[in-house]
Amino acid sequence: MDEVAIIYHNKLGIAFRWKNNLPNADPARIQMVFKDMGFYLLPEEIKRFSGNIQAAKYYNCGNCSSEKSCRNILLRSPLEKMDFAVSAIELEQISDLIEGTLFKLKLENYLNGGGRN
Repeated sequence: MDEVAIIYHNKLGIAFRWKNNLPNADPARIQMVFKDMGFYLLPEEIKRFSGNIQAAKYYNCGNCSSEKSCRNILLRSPLEKMDFAVSAIELEQISDLIEGTLFKLKLENYLNGGGRN
């Protein structure tokens, strides 16, 4: 783990930056790994994904008797041609990962630039 700087993690996944001394590491991008997949995203793409998650939370099966573990929610990924089938439980965990990552990025930006006098 010496090659990465962890930003945020939870039971479902992790968000980190590859350290600059690695070849092909883009310091502007965040590596996000969850559900056996990895995404290499810009902060703007993570924000867009957050919006997709919020929209998916309004999905309602009505009188469905299935448990929250049923993968009946279609979540649009930050990539144009890729979507996920997720359960309500997974959606909450993905939301936590994304929102925690965005919070840490905003805090990092504030401490290292925007908040300095």
